[in-house]
Amino acid sequence: MRRAKKPKIINQLLVEDYAAEGKSLARIDGKVIFIEGALPGDRVDVRIHKSKKDWAEGSVIHFHEYAPHRIAARCAHMGVCGGCQWQELPYDWQLRYKQQQVEQTLKRIGKIELPTLDPIVGSQSIFQYRNKIEYTFSNKRFLLPSELSNPDISATTNVAGFHARGFFDKVVDITTCHLQAEPTNQIRLFIKSYALERQLSFYDYRLHTGFLRNLQIRICETGQIMVNLIVGENNPALILPLMEALQKEFPSITTLLYTVNLKWNDSIFDLEPIAFTGQGFIEEELFNTRYQKKFRFKIGPRSFFQTNTRQAEKLYQLTEEAAGLTGQETLYDLYCGTGSIGIFMSPGAKKIIGVEQVAAAIDDARENAQLNNLNNTSFFAGDVIDICTSDFFATQGQADVVVTDPPRAGMHPKLIEKLIEINAPTVVYVSCNPATQARDLQLLDTHYQVTKVQPVDMFPHTHHIECVVLLTLK
Repeated sequence: MRRAKKPKIINQLLVEDYAAEGKSLARIDGKVIFIEGALPGDRVDVRIHKSKKDWAEGSVIHFHEYAPHRIAARCAHMGVCGGCQWQELPYDWQLRYKQQQVEQTLKRIGKIELPTLDPIVGSQSIFQYRNKIEYTFSNKRFLLPSELSNPDISATTNVAGFHARGFFDKVVDITTCHLQAEPTNQIRLFIKSYALERQLSFYDYRLHTGFLRNLQIRICETGQIMVNLIVGENNPALILPLMEALQKEFPSITTLLYTVNLKWNDSIFDLEPIAFTGQGFIEEELFNTRYQKKFRFKIGPRSFFQTNTRQAEKLYQLTEEAAGLTGQETLYDLYCGTGSIGIFMSPGAKKIIGVEQVAAAIDDARENAQLNNLNNTSFFAGDVIDICTSDFFATQGQADVVVTDPPRAGMHPKLIEKLIEINAPTVVYVSCNPATQARDLQLLDTHYQVTKVQPVDMFPHTHHIECVVLLTLK
């Protein structure tokens, strides 16, 4: 038998800088070490998990010194639940590193000429900023290293919270999450207590059995609240009394739903949520300061909507400013989702044409256009590379402005070819992934010049970052 290699430990390593994806880095003998669980300025011992010629990856096993700027995390679960990795980093430092991440990624991967980046736009609220959150129920509790040897703490315990980082079947039992306003924690803890008292089963992610599975909560700036309880058994005798108890305990819930999910995955996009109370949807508002106009959006349990409402207003405002609309433009909103960007920008354009692969999202976009009494919008369902043909652009009109907001994977190469072909004077690229955005910008560089780069922080305490890039035809 091959003898297992002894893990390599590097002692007294000074963490020098932030890398990307929440990792920090240090250097030793010219080799870059990417480190999980440390901040720049920490002095640590690191266990190496992977080692190549020029780089290695590892995680902290001991702190000798903490970075002088490190602060106490507000959340007791920080670093365990897989959510907020940066609560121990002051917010101004978080913004500094996110700005650095965008600049370095665009330069390293894009390898194109860039203007000076505009200063990152920080979030007005750094806690309780999420309008949507999803909790998980499980019969497997994630144990901290300090709990592993405690016989009074069992891993086979019913819990309600978030998946532990790196584990699909173990959940961190959350007492208080600070990312969403109350009654989010009160609702989760009430359901957990109700289930424990009545011995209702919690979901087992290995066996795919159990009653309580997930809980989705949306809390809007309008004050409306939507709660969707996802269960793993179609048992009305268990579901309906729980719904009645929730309705009685939390009369502020605007619409209360439940969804029966008998699949092995947690996605509910192909399932039909059932409204127990309310209309089955809620409404959120976005305010366009340029036109002093408020837009209202219908949000169902399967709808996509930007998770940070107030910051979404800033993101869309910056997108509109980059587009330079005068009221005469035909604007194509690609990967439009439920139409929020196009609808927000509709006062400044002659015509808005949205394209989105998810048919249900297009249904929402059309409803949202009607809700706001718009007559200059059209929305089309289908893959952008199938919809956006030469005939499509010829029928709908020459593109003056293209706004594209693709998923993390970025734009399809065929769409990039089509954008170059249609020769729109202005392209505004909104991205949640600087790496794939940089890759796409390199392909567009043959015909377009990047004239503005604007990072926007939508998710404080995480490494995630949005970026608005303005491209002008060369």
